Amino acid sequence: VVKQWYQRRVAITAGHPPVSALHVEHDNWIYYQDFSMTSKFRGKYLQVFPIGTTHFIVKSTGHHYTWNKVCTTVHNIIVGKLWVDQSGEILVKEHKTGASARVKFHPYSYFSRETPRRVTGSVLSPDGSPKFELQGTWDSSMSCAEVLSSEGDNWDTAEHQTRWVKNTPLEDSDKIYNFTAMAVTLNEPDEEVAPTDARRRPDQRLMEEQKFPAANNMKLTLEEAQRTRRRAREAKIAAEGPSAKYVPKWFAKRECEITGEEIWRFTDEYWQCKQSQTWDRCPSLYMDDEQEEDAT
Repeated sequence: VVKQWYQRRVAITAGHPPVSALHVEHDNWIYYQDFSMTSKFRGKYLQVFPIGTTHFIVKSTGHHYTWNKVCTTVHNIIVGKLWVDQSGEILVKEHKTGASARVKFHPYSYFSRETPRRVTGSVLSPDGSPKFELQGTWDSSMSCAEVLSSEGDNWDTAEHQTRWVKNTPLEDSDKIYNFTAMAVTLNEPDEEVAPTDARRRPDQRLMEEQKFPAANNMKLTLEEAQRTRRRAREAKIAAEGPSAKYVPKWFAKRECEITGEEIWRFTDEYWQCKQSQTWDRCPSLYMDDEQEEDAT
């Protein structure tokens, strides 16, 4: 990630299932969210239901957008070729003006003649009247057309114009898990980040270097160390009570001023610690060079 573009901080806070919180800040905008999920295994497919609200703030105007996420379904879990579908409705709200958008992800069916991965939607004015019509597919492109007149569900629109097109995949993208140009940079080493940063995970680094046997051995070592720390924490909680529970280092629970939900918000302390390179609050999760060599 190019530092001049934005700064990011992601953490898994706590809980079962885990709750992930993230905060990304650019000169022009702020993006943050926390989310967990529930899942249902239906035999042939697995459904994942995200829980949580995403926030996006434009600094220059104060526009504050929120939206939810849709259900992800992974088909052919046991037999056949895996394929993924998205279904449900996203409600986007802009809290300064009251404008909103509804975006529907249509579930695919073998027995339907509809376009796979189809998305439809509308942008609504604060009084609920339609302003723009949306259509496309979630994995290819989206277009938008101004609503010239409307009567109930019957809309007269201008010509649709393409507003989003998927970037051309990188060369040999099938060999890099179809990562985007941005995604392939996210594990770039950075000596200034916290010692708990995932970019410092030795098993992850070994895997990226294609040292797969060593990466697997390191992963097993780290996981056993994690289980040992968890048992010690549980024993401490049993002896000392709830005050001994783990407290996230960079996020704190607060009531959201927009939605009223209790969410994990970034405290800004990470940037101060990074600037001074003061990491004494961080636990030891990984290994030093000598331990890594022994483990691999």
